[in-house]
Amino acid sequence: MRARQRGVALVSVLLVMSLALLIIGGVLRSHRLLLQSSGQQLQQLHLRQLGMAGETWALSLLKAQQKDSDLIPDPTPDFDVEDAQIHISIEDLAGRFNLNALLIEGQTDQVTLKRWARLLALLELPDLQLEQVGALQELSQLRLLPGVDGERLRRLEPWVALLPASAALNINTAPALILRTLDGIEAVETDALLRQRSTTPWPSVQAFTQDPLLSGKGLSSHGLGIDSRWYRITVQVTQGRSRLRLATDVERDAKTRQWNILQRRVLPSNSNEIAQ
Repeated sequence: MRARQRGVALVSVLLVMSLALLIIGGVLRSHRLLLQSSGQQLQQLHLRQLGMAGETWALSLLKAQQKDSDLIPDPTPDFDVEDAQIHISIEDLAGRFNLNALLIEGQTDQVTLKRWARLLALLELPDLQLEQVGALQELSQLRLLPGVDGERLRRLEPWVALLPASAALNINTAPALILRTLDGIEAVETDALLRQRSTTPWPSVQAFTQDPLLSGKGLSSHGLGIDSRWYRITVQVTQGRSRLRLATDVERDAKTRQWNILQRRVLPSNSNEIAQ
């Protein structure tokens, strides 16, 4: 009987020890996960601080502009800070197609509408009747149109912006695809225009429309300009296997010339931004 009682007691002790070990193991795993999570959060905080530093540097570059027509150096230099690499790009949003220029005081602007149709054709996208949506605050509003899905928005996003309706297309910063939306400009002419622009930007819209490369095109100056007050600063920070992309849209006030941050977003390391 005593031997049996000792056996039961031993089994009880072993069960208690096993239970204690399981509890301790669970606590240690939770503690390890907590430490890993805290470490990741600290690293993300550090990356964000570096991203903000890159944004501040880019803003200082923009503040150095004397006129709205001054061009930003392209490309901007990369930086190594501690064991992290910082890549900064500054994009003139006035070099994109301004969707809000299609509707002015509720009326469709016919010249801009033709350019919009050319852009859709170049991107091999179906016709999108933006007047059915009205004034746009975010690009994602286009999902209200039939047949518009995430993939089509991703194809469109790099080429369009949502600026005030009065914002003109900056011919000195517009990429080749956007220049091809203008009346009668083909790919070969666009390449020649870009080569010329890289060394001698156009001093005025008139100089652009009267450029010998565009002779006989009858190019309309409507909606074109050489100034900009809207930019997107994108900072990518890489530290080991960790990355962070910070996108900040800024605007220079026309009267005070002070810079205002319109929105700031942390983006996935490889993606286009849909909501603007």
